Formats: sequence, structure tokens, C-alpha cells
Amino acid sequence: MVDDELAFTAATDLLELISTKQVSPVELTELYFNRIDRLDVQLNSFLLLNRDDAIKSAKAAEDAVIRGDELGPLHGLPIPIKDTQMTAGVRTTSGSLVYLDRIPERNAAVVERVLGAGAIMLGKTNLPEFALVGTCENRLGAPGRNPWNLDRTPGGSSGGAAAAVAAFLCPVAQGSDGGGSLRIPANFCGIYAIKPTHGRVSHYSGLSGDPMPNLFAQNGPLARTVRDAALLLQVMAGHDPRDPISLRTTPPDFIAAIDKDIQGLRIAWSPDFGFADVHPEVAEVTSKAAWGFDELGCHVEESDLLLDEPYDSFGPIQAAHSYNHFGGYLKTHRDQLTEFATFFIEMGARVTTTDYVKALGRVDVLKAKMTALFEEYDLLLSPTSCFPAFPNETFPGSIRGDSTYPEQYWNGAFTLPINTIGHPAATIPAGFSSDRLPIGLHIVGRLGDEETVLAASAAFERARPWIQHRPPVS
Repeated sequence: MVDDELAFTAATDLLELISTKQVSPVELTELYFNRIDRLDVQLNSFLLLNRDDAIKSAKAAEDAVIRGDELGPLHGLPIPIKDTQMTAGVRTTSGSLVYLDRIPERNAAVVERVLGAGAIMLGKTNLPEFALVGTCENRLGAPGRNPWNLDRTPGGSSGGAAAAVAAFLCPVAQGSDGGGSLRIPANFCGIYAIKPTHGRVSHYSGLSGDPMPNLFAQNGPLARTVRDAALLLQVMAGHDPRDPISLRTTPPDFIAAIDKDIQGLRIAWSPDFGFADVHPEVAEVTSKAAWGFDELGCHVEESDLLLDEPYDSFGPIQAAHSYNHFGGYLKTHRDQLTEFATFFIEMGARVTTTDYVKALGRVDVLKAKMTALFEEYDLLLSPTSCFPAFPNETFPGSIRGDSTYPEQYWNGAFTLPINTIGHPAATIPAGFSSDRLPIGLHIVGRLGDEETVLAASAAFERARPWIQHRPPVS
């Protein structure tokens, strides 16, 4: 097997090759570093490479295979970590000049689980400052770019991770999603991602201090195949007593869910959630994909779902949390902050108690409405985003016609409501726009039911495989 073909191999197949001594973890790690050195100058998907430690870990992984040791589920697999996640002894910037020199003492829980399963940390992936928006721009360097078109954004906030997976710079990647930050970049870059049920994966940060509330954010995998994503999710998931909202139930068998029969599933299709202005090509591609589930034995119906715009529910809460966490930097580091970070923090400073409580009330109304929908249906389908990847450093015009929120906030028309209710949701590659930009279909499941989301994703993948599509930068 030549090196280039090895890089294009699915993660689950790579693990089999490692465990059977057909591929060395050292060779594999060096292969990905060589690809990063050659290609990432165009993409800026990494903020930091963990080269020396990774090669040491790969050699130790190789020795374990040779000795016949019991191997973890990710043994010897190179994986990048999003730079929001604390990594002991390895710089973690959260995409900000404020944290340029931060070297954490402890790993975040998700890093513990990934490394504890035998993975090798390649480095830290790019993101917008403090992971606040759906693009990949910060003041640490050039913006992240999309491997399908270098003039376009890879999305965000897990933009660097999505671009790296799409360009075959790594087999899978860890990311996180507070309003679409897994699904939006996966959608823009033509790969698969699943945001699990809220609390399924520990949110323990590794930082000391007062606990911060987590109403919407969840860690999850980005991958080129559904099976690879299920494997990484299986490793990430599980109860963690350090996270007060961590689910205490044993995670389902996500890998087994891949092969479940989906015939007879009741599926609701919503082209716009009742409010969104969707690009015509996105509407066409996702509609064909959604109705394609009829051919897989499901019962698809167009839903009359009518949601309010999610920004009034989500915006004040997110902004208030941003101010609570980062507000002090307006005085001490204002000149180092991006314009959008300053915008959100200042917005949070203006959120009143009344604003916050009313927003929480709207969240409860949304949860009730979606609970009623899932009493009738097993899954909800929609576009993942209103539009394909847009040019870097520009954003689509505001549909609202006002400046209440930054224009880039419209990335999350379909994803934000699902973070608000905590349900699992995935994006699957569904097709391309006329200028060959990926378009994704959004699959939302019942609370706690990642299995059906994964099963439907895998059935669609078998019927309409996508892994053969390679972007120009790969």
C-alpha cells in the first residue's frame, strides 16, 4: 500500500492494519505529518503541531503492538485535538492572543479519553477566537480555509478540524458544538459529524476555578465515514463525575447501531424550520436527499414545523456566558481581541436578568414543541446550513435586515435550535452546489437516541457513498 493511499484509508481500517502489524504507528504518524507539512500551508487547519511528542507516542504504540499488549480502541491512530480543549503540557490558545502562552497542567476529559484509548495527538486545530462564531478566523494567523475552495471558509468553530479531515491530513478529529460548531464545518467541508445528546460526553475542561454552566455545548467526532465517527464517539462517551450534567446512563453501542435496519422509520422533513431563507441549490440538494429515505424503506412526510428564529432564544444566553467568562479582557486585553469577540462580550454585558430569564422561557417552549414532534416521528431532517461555504472574511447579508446579531450568526439557523434542546444531530454529505461546494443534510434524533441517527446516517452512506469524493487540496 503506497503512502498516499494509506492516508485515504478509513480510521477503522487503519486500526486493523496497526493491530495486525501491517502498518506501523510511526510510519502512519510520519505520513500525516508529511501531508500536513505539504498541504496545510494552504489550509491553516492546525495552530500547533505536537510533532516530537507524537513520534515518541507512536514509537511506544509500535512497541506495544510488537509485544502483543492489549490494545485500546484507538491504539496508534493519529488524531488532532481542537484548540479549545486543555492539553497538559501543550499550548492551548482557544484561538486567542490572550492565551498565546497558556500551557495547561491537566487534560480536558475528552482528551483523557482519546489519549487513554491509545490515540496519538498530532496537534491542535484552528478555530475562531473563543469558538464564538461559525467561521475559522482569529488574530493568531491566517484564517482557516476550505479544501474544496481556498477562497471559502471551512466553517466553525471546529473549522480547522473539519478541513484537516476533509483534506486527509488526519483520519478523524475531535471537535465541539455549542451552536453548530461540529455540523456547520462538516457540512461546508463535505464530511460527517455528529453532535451527541447533551451530557453524553464529559465537558470537564481540566481548568480549576468556579464551575461554568454548560447549557448547549457538546464534544463530538468529525470523520469521513459514519463508522469512524461512531468509534470515536464510543471512546468519548461516558459518565464523568467532574461534569455535573454528565449522563449517568451507560452509553449505547454506537458501533452496533451502524448496522441497524431503518425500514419503517417515521421521518419528518422540514426545508426551513418555518423561518429560514435557504439558498436554492441547498434546498434542492437536501430535499432530494431527504425524500431519498423513502427508497430506503422509511416513511417521509413534509412537516409543518414552525419555529421562531432561534437567535432570541440562544443569543442572550450565549452572549451573557461570553461576558461572564471573557468580560475582564475588555479592560486588560481589548487590543488583542477580534472584532467579533468584542461584539459578543459587549453584547453579553448588556443582557439583563429579564432578557436572560425570557430567553430561558423561550428555550422551554422550544423543547416542548420539539418533544411533541418526536412523539410522532423518529427523526427530523433539514438542511444543515442555509447556504454553502461563503468567502473568507465576508458573511452573507443579514436576513433580518438589522444589526442585532453579527451576520455570520446566520450560519446556525438549523443547528442552533438543536443545541438549545440538547438532542443528538448529525450532518451527512448530500451533494454539491453548482460550483462544487459540499452541501449537507441535517439528521436530528430524539433525546438520547444517537443510535437511530447513526443508523440512518449509515444507511444513507451505503446508498449514496461519499468517501470517494476528494477535494482539490488533498
